[in-house]
Amino acid sequence: MLQLQYIKEHTEEIIERLKIKNVENVEERIQEIIALDEKRRNLQQRSDSVKAEQNALAKEIGMLFKQGKREEAEAKKAQTTDLKAQEKELMEEQTAIEAELNAKLISLPNAPHITVPKGKSEADNVVVAEFGIKPQLPEDALPHWDLCAKYDIVDFELGNKITGAGFPVYKGKGARLQRALIDFFLDEAVKAGYVEIMPPLMVNEASGLGTGQLPDKEGQMYAVPLDGFYMIPTAEVPITNIYRNTIVSADRFPIKHVGYSECFRREAGSYGKDVRGLNRLHEFSKVEIVVVEHPDRSYDTLEEMKKHVGGLLDKLGLPYHILKLCGGDISFTSAMTFDFEVWSAAQKRWLEVSSVSNFETFQANRMKLRFKDSDGKMKLAHTLNGSALALPRIVAALLENNQTPDGILMPACLHPYLHFDKID
Repeated sequence: MLQLQYIKEHTEEIIERLKIKNVENVEERIQEIIALDEKRRNLQQRSDSVKAEQNALAKEIGMLFKQGKREEAEAKKAQTTDLKAQEKELMEEQTAIEAELNAKLISLPNAPHITVPKGKSEADNVVVAEFGIKPQLPEDALPHWDLCAKYDIVDFELGNKITGAGFPVYKGKGARLQRALIDFFLDEAVKAGYVEIMPPLMVNEASGLGTGQLPDKEGQMYAVPLDGFYMIPTAEVPITNIYRNTIVSADRFPIKHVGYSECFRREAGSYGKDVRGLNRLHEFSKVEIVVVEHPDRSYDTLEEMKKHVGGLLDKLGLPYHILKLCGGDISFTSAMTFDFEVWSAAQKRWLEVSSVSNFETFQANRMKLRFKDSDGKMKLAHTLNGSALALPRIVAALLENNQTPDGILMPACLHPYLHFDKID
């Protein structure tokens, strides 16, 4: 959630930045927020004035009773009743205004960093770096869903039988590959200084609101209405919410965590080749890195997180490029996002495997995640997160890019975890 005071002090800047995200009626929405705040402040002043009048009247009544002027005192008490009624009415009006103001603030997306490119959709994202060499496969090379069936390592039909489409069953060496990748990603993150967390797979509404999944992504989340819980779409949600309603010590920055979890997303609105095989699932495994950082250093930390993700892909031997997301494709909560996409040689297309984002104070403001700076003032921290990495499309690219007539070769970095060097 954007800070109200910042909106009021930097109105034109916020409007221009939100225009990068193509926010509709942005000027009107910002002015409504400012007007509501002014109305709230006026109501507060009137309420304070009525309270002050009540206090003064109470003292006067007390003095009159002491002086034996009972009739005058009783007459003044009638005025007190009127003032209490006024105060109640003002408080009710103020509560309604505050609720409306908060709803408008909650529905406003994060303002993107001023360097985020303008654009309407993913077609306008900017490739900022490219690494690795795309493998040249023979014409009869198989897409990963056929390889999964050929080597009996992922069973999509069995998953459909047990649950439904988008919930695959991993078998034999396919299951081992999943476990190996999770362990490899976790170990690499721990080596880089991230503290491992094993979070719950369900969160409450406050946690969803804290990191911005609610109300923006409510339709994409699996809900457990009886208990008021939501299945997590990413480990970012429970891990970041560790620090909800917390004042952290500035000397702890950067606070770095990594966690593996299953992730659950409805992923509505995708069709055709985009949903074949492992390309788009309702349940998938992912290792997430989360950082709580001092505002002065968060963009340096974002670069470090990008290097970490790129290092994983380098070790896996996967060709990839990095995209800087434009305003039309960046998420509701993000101020800046870089996507990593790996080359899928049999499908001949790029597959997103990671988003690395800086949310600046947006999540921290919702969660009341604060720290005391060197100047002694209480400030909001910055939060960041990134996929390091999401497994399904990594597996898809590994299977397709490394297929040979004699089996699918596995990257050397995974051999100690797999205890085999190829799938055959």
